[in-house]
Amino acid sequence: MATVMVGNTQVQPSPMPSVKLDAIDLKILDAIQRDGRITKLALAEKVGLSPTPAWLRLRKLEKAGVVRGYRAALDLRVVAPIATVMVEVTLGSHRQADFDRFERAVRDVDEIVACWAVGGGVDYLLKVVTRDIDAYQRLIDALLEREIGIDRYFTYIVTRTVKEGDTVPVASLLAPADQA
Repeated sequence: MATVMVGNTQVQPSPMPSVKLDAIDLKILDAIQRDGRITKLALAEKVGLSPTPAWLRLRKLEKAGVVRGYRAALDLRVVAPIATVMVEVTLGSHRQADFDRFERAVRDVDEIVACWAVGGGVDYLLKVVTRDIDAYQRLIDALLEREIGIDRYFTYIVTRTVKEGDTVPVASLLAPADQA
């Protein structure tokens, strides 16, 4: 698949979907996004099938790679005070080796919980979770010392979470444009 440049950022177009989903598959995906620990019986009831066919369909979706895994959603603020920071990063050079070096470094930092390569005026958006702003600044200083290509970065402190989640309305993504 060809890479496209958008501003200073290389963009990989999304591959065409290779899995055909019907209405029941969509109901299954909706149900497990809302409750990853749903029982076989409860899933069957939600999608209108008996338990074994519902579970077999779920296994098929898992084998096809549509379902990447399951995890718990934690409220970290119940455990300890945290600082959530969004960071825009622009690299100084835009060769593939520069992107690769930066991305390898980011993958090694546990506090960077998400990283997106983006088109537009910046190269990456990061979501960083640390115990406080001082810990965030030490992390940024360490990244700058590693010389991984950061030219500029802009920090945005999250003051309040308005909406967050991974639940995606799969059915609306597959609907024709005039019905969305």
